[in-house]
Formats: sequence, structure tokens, C-alpha cells
Amino acid sequence: MNYITIPVTAFAQNCSIVWNEETRHCSLIDPGGDAAKLIKAIEQHKLIPQAVWLTHGHMDHVGGARAIADHYHIPIIGPQEEDAFWLDALPMQAQRFGLPHAEALKPNQWLKHGDTLKLDDYSFEVRYTPGHTPGHVVLYSPDLKTVFVGDVLFAGSIGRTDFPRGNHQQLLDSIASQLLTLEDDIEVVPGHGPNTTIGYERQTNPYLS
Repeated sequence: MNYITIPVTAFAQNCSIVWNEETRHCSLIDPGGDAAKLIKAIEQHKLIPQAVWLTHGHMDHVGGARAIADHYHIPIIGPQEEDAFWLDALPMQAQRFGLPHAEALKPNQWLKHGDTLKLDDYSFEVRYTPGHTPGHVVLYSPDLKTVFVGDVLFAGSIGRTDFPRGNHQQLLDSIASQLLTLEDDIEVVPGHGPNTTIGYERQTNPYLS
């Protein structure tokens, strides 16, 4: 299995595309916008999309989800249902942040803690991580030894909690129980900025000391 990360929108949001090297089947994690750019990358790598997976409902992470799903006739899965109000408010979010208009979105499937997402024989463990948003999830791949964390954890920082229904202590608790319980060598793919590892953040992140 392999993946690439493609920054999209003015917010440089990291959309990750994970795929099976043998079948070329892929899933897109948080296609926040620039759908044409993502489709071009899919075609260049000769990939066959199977699903869109969302970590949370903020516009810069979901703005391209409907366009991708409609183009490839694939389902949108996630986040956890507590983020429904964010997906309902996508038109307002787009206007507020100066992004292209987006219609309200309802996924084909909500996620909950302990669910497993499958890409052929590869599994992604769903971990519920509220705090940045109330319905945030992260996706952990034991096969890749990688966790896709949305806006929960960054290199040297953590997610904002000043949005509606954000909660700083809840975010710290989510990181402690769902991310810092992973091994030190697990790669962290955040929603913005460079990759890091669990061990490096455990040792150096000023918000986690």
C-alpha cells in the first residue's frame, strides 16, 4: 500500500490518497477542494477511487468531497455524526472563508469509534477524537504504520478549539487516549503542514508536556 499527500485550497490542506499497489484501488482522505487537481493526480497514478473518507466537517477538509464522489460514483464516509451541523453549514462556511460555494453535505455513512474502513484487504481503524470539532475522527493504518489525524495534531502544535463546540481539554484527552497510545515510530499525517511521528510529538510538542 502507498499514499501521497496533495495540498489543496488556499489553506494548504493535506488531502491524502491511499492506494493498493496491486489493484490500484484508492480512497481519498479529506478532499478539501481543488477537485480537478485531485482528479488529475488520480489519473496520473492510474488509480481507481473507491470512497471518500472524512475526518471532520470543516470546509477546507470536505469542500471537494461531493465533486469527487459524483465524478467517480463513490460513497462519502465519515466523519462522526456530531459534525452534522458543520456539514449542514457548508454554504455558510464557504462564504465566510472566501472559498467556492459548497452545498450542504450528508455522507453515505457516519463513522463511530472502533469502526474499520477497508481498502481491499487493508484496514484503517477509526478512532473518535473530539475536541477540534465534536465529530472528529482519525484513521490509523497498521499496514502503513501511519495515522491520518485531520486537525487534531500537527508538527509542534495541536488543533484549534475556538470554533463552535470546540473543547481544548477534550482535544488533549483525545490525543492522550487515541494517539499517544500508538507506538513512537507511527507516522502522523496532519491536515496541514509537514508529517511527524508520534514519538517526536510525545517528546517535543509543547502542548503535550
